[in-house]
Amino acid sequence: MKTKPDPNSLLGHLIELRNRILRSVIAVLLVFLCLAYFARDIYALLAKPLLAVLPEGTSMIATDVAAPFFAPFKLTFMVSICLAIPYILLQVWQFIAPALYSREKRLMAPLVASSTLLFYGGIAFAYFIVFPLVFAFFTSVAPEGVTIATDITSYLDFVLKLFFAFGLSFEIPIAILLLVWSGSVSRATLAEKRPYIIVGAFILGMLLTPPDVLSQTLLAIPMWMLFEVGLWLSRFYEPKADNSAADNTEEQQP
Repeated sequence: MKTKPDPNSLLGHLIELRNRILRSVIAVLLVFLCLAYFARDIYALLAKPLLAVLPEGTSMIATDVAAPFFAPFKLTFMVSICLAIPYILLQVWQFIAPALYSREKRLMAPLVASSTLLFYGGIAFAYFIVFPLVFAFFTSVAPEGVTIATDITSYLDFVLKLFFAFGLSFEIPIAILLLVWSGSVSRATLAEKRPYIIVGAFILGMLLTPPDVLSQTLLAIPMWMLFEVGLWLSRFYEPKADNSAADNTEEQQP
């Protein structure tokens, strides 16, 4: 008869990791199956900011034969991953929670929830604020005699890149809180490095966005503001010297 592996052994942890990954994959697939019927509507919603500023008589095009079929489903799959992120993070949390101290558990739970909301906030900021400005700028600077006809696959890749860039950049406050809370860096040090961080924000904006000044600036300025927010919030998470001894002797909770 087969014996069940010890949950605290390496094999037990690998089995648990496999199970949680499978649950996450199944969750994404279930969401995808529920949304697949609305794939064309979802793509139409994504294309709305561009279609609203296209010159009259122009539209999006498909240069690849299979693009009208695959592009909406590719978008729907990415939307399914985004919608399943809370469940995926729950699986990650349940996997690592037994190895955390009780104080760490109290901190990590709100951070996981807030990081999810911030990621969604970055996507919403890109869709409602950045896209109308960027697409209006692009269409307004087109040379005379040039007909704007954006390929649907190129457009999808473009907006997914921006979604990822803004969703990731909105996690800056969480990253700062974790750095300060873990003692990797102090608030004073971060405040002293502010000029370098501002320059770094514009460099990241250049690397993460398409090569135009407008989208780079629209990413860099929110990154700077989010840095200031994270720096202000980190005062509540800065470790105290008198708690360090107690933290070192605290036992892990199951």
